[in-house]
Amino acid sequence: MTDLSAPIKPAAIAMDPHSPGLALRSLVIGLTAFLTVVDLFATQAILPSLTRHYGVTPAAMGFAVNASTFGMAVAGLVVGFFSPHIDRRTGILLSLALLAVPTSLLASAPNLAVFTTLRITQGLCMASAFALTLAYLGEQCSATDAGSAFAAYITGNVASNLIGRLISAAVADGLGLNWNFYFFAALNLAGAVLVYFTIQRVRPMHAMMPAASPLSATFAHWRNPHLRAAFGIGFCILFAFIGTFTFVNFVLVRPPLSLGMMDLGLVYFVFLPSVVTTLLAGRVTTRLGTRPTIWSALAVAGLGLPLMLMPHLGEVLAGMVLVGVGTFFAQAAVTGFVGQAATDNRGIASGTYLACYFCGGLVGTAVLGRLFDEYGWHACVAGIGAALAAAALLTLALKR
Repeated sequence: MTDLSAPIKPAAIAMDPHSPGLALRSLVIGLTAFLTVVDLFATQAILPSLTRHYGVTPAAMGFAVNASTFGMAVAGLVVGFFSPHIDRRTGILLSLALLAVPTSLLASAPNLAVFTTLRITQGLCMASAFALTLAYLGEQCSATDAGSAFAAYITGNVASNLIGRLISAAVADGLGLNWNFYFFAALNLAGAVLVYFTIQRVRPMHAMMPAASPLSATFAHWRNPHLRAAFGIGFCILFAFIGTFTFVNFVLVRPPLSLGMMDLGLVYFVFLPSVVTTLLAGRVTTRLGTRPTIWSALAVAGLGLPLMLMPHLGEVLAGMVLVGVGTFFAQAAVTGFVGQAATDNRGIASGTYLACYFCGGLVGTAVLGRLFDEYGWHACVAGIGAALAAAALLTLALKR
């Protein structure tokens, strides 16, 4: 993701290159990112069980589970607007502590409407916490250290996709659906405790307030064709990613693959290569340029789609690996572009991008869920391919 802080005067972040404690700080931010967003996609690993529990269609349950992306979209905009006025440490602590409330209440949600509302509330808290964490890093790290901090965040984020799903499948399989949500609420509180002991209250940074109002700045970003294209690409990327890793779960548990609950959790080791490849995105983008990097990443994701239509587990897993590597890599490249293309009001530009990105996930769930219910997995994969193709076309407009 990108730094949602307001532009800061250079004197405010002057630190020695490779400041002491960089390794510890990177570990802390990686763990904080992990404990913050681990709820976001972990529930996807138990989608078939939740579908049976509530007696609904895959599309309805997929939409409810991914409703958290709507909350994240709203929070991304709000934090982007008001970031200069929010105390970083207090905001992160409150967001993580409050996140545990809807997470624990999911264990006793009586119907799908309540479940959906609680997932939206989770999204609001998750996005607030990680956006403020990134703002804190942008203000407190030197230019040299910032790259390592960003890499730590990306690693924690990608790792949450893998480990969160493994934990969710294991806990639900061993203790039941209710204990799954209680366990993740405990992880949220652990994140708050980590922040309490590791992120110190610092002297307020003297942010340079933008001359334009937040609303005027938002309109200005939308009038910029390059940023507008980047917003659209972000929308398409999460549209494709969520469509893939939501509905492939139902394919994996049905014949001929017929995986069990724990086996379904282990499948998500497919994200392990993404942990490594995503860290290379910045270096590759610098060498090749933004557009070739994004096109290459989208092509890798596209190559994985026909493999996921095969009847053999090995081929399906290979396709999932390619989609994961390609979409994460493209996301990292587009995120970097937004931070550079927005010449001012970068916090608002980043918040707008995040809102578009997460809205893409929600719309993808709704559209692809309908395709999956009505026409099957092949139609769903075709819709994912269309989203990747749209992102590739929008990439033509990315020029700084």
